[in-house]
Amino acid sequence: MSRIHITGVLCFMIAGAFLFSSCEKDNDVLPSIAAIAVANADFSTLEEAAVQGGVAVVLSNPNAGHPSGAFTVFAPTNDAFARLGLNNGADLRVLDRSFLTNTLLYHVSNDNLAGSSIMAGGTLPTALGPNCRFITRGSDRYINGSKILATDVAAQNGTVHVIDKVLLATGADIVQSALALRDAKVFIVPELSFLVEAVLYAELAGALTASPGSPSFTVFAPTDAAFKQLGVDLGVALNVPADIRQLPKEVVTAVLLNHVVANGGQFTSEMNGGPVAPLGGTNLTLGAFNNGVLTVRGNGNSAAANMVIPDVLTTNGVVHVIDRVLLP
Repeated sequence: MSRIHITGVLCFMIAGAFLFSSCEKDNDVLPSIAAIAVANADFSTLEEAAVQGGVAVVLSNPNAGHPSGAFTVFAPTNDAFARLGLNNGADLRVLDRSFLTNTLLYHVSNDNLAGSSIMAGGTLPTALGPNCRFITRGSDRYINGSKILATDVAAQNGTVHVIDKVLLATGADIVQSALALRDAKVFIVPELSFLVEAVLYAELAGALTASPGSPSFTVFAPTDAAFKQLGVDLGVALNVPADIRQLPKEVVTAVLLNHVVANGGQFTSEMNGGPVAPLGGTNLTLGAFNNGVLTVRGNGNSAAANMVIPDVLTTNGVVHVIDRVLLP
């Protein structure tokens, strides 16, 4: 796969108005992927994301990086971005620019993938590098944890499929992904800093670092706000990450292991409600699959945690960011 030819393809919206008008001059000619996207108001946030992502190649010509001359784009709707709290261009500025660009590239592949070829168990290489995988749940089809809403929107230079959630992949293992969040390489404001401190304090970083032959996990990752609320619940001031070290190491270790499931790494589309066994503690209880997410509750919790950011692919599992610490 040629990263050079795909890098920036999602900036097809930048010159969209011009492309749309030029492609529509001949009604017998299919519009480019660029023109399709710009003409549809449901993709306005995606358009703004492409501009802010700093990509520079307009997807209006054949794909020179592949013999087919085609691209396949899985296009998140405005509602898909809104699920992450990204409702407009201003909201997108909370994201690190490099992360935004890489996220866009994860939605693009070489070749012309027809909807009939989207089958459970299949995988799709992307411009970012990590593959996506296809999953069937009932009569619905998913790419990772994102539901495929429409397929086979034909373009002059490829195909567009529409999805209900933004695809997320870090290209790093669980620990490095958490460090990127802590170091403001995803959001411009640090996140998961308490979780990183807890992992380092409990000396669990090695177990969650990818290595040849190491297992893949599903990890429920509490936000910083979740840890601060835990401090309130416990009557301990957890105001900064270092405050985690006030707690006994064995307690922190037990709590962290309650957030890790050694099941190969599952997207929400692969999960079912009911009990699931973490590495430590008693079973977690998953809620019903609803609109692409599930709740999760630890045995010691009076209320379930919600998924704030579901379905983040790492090199050794899938991370779901949640709003409550899961207690054994």
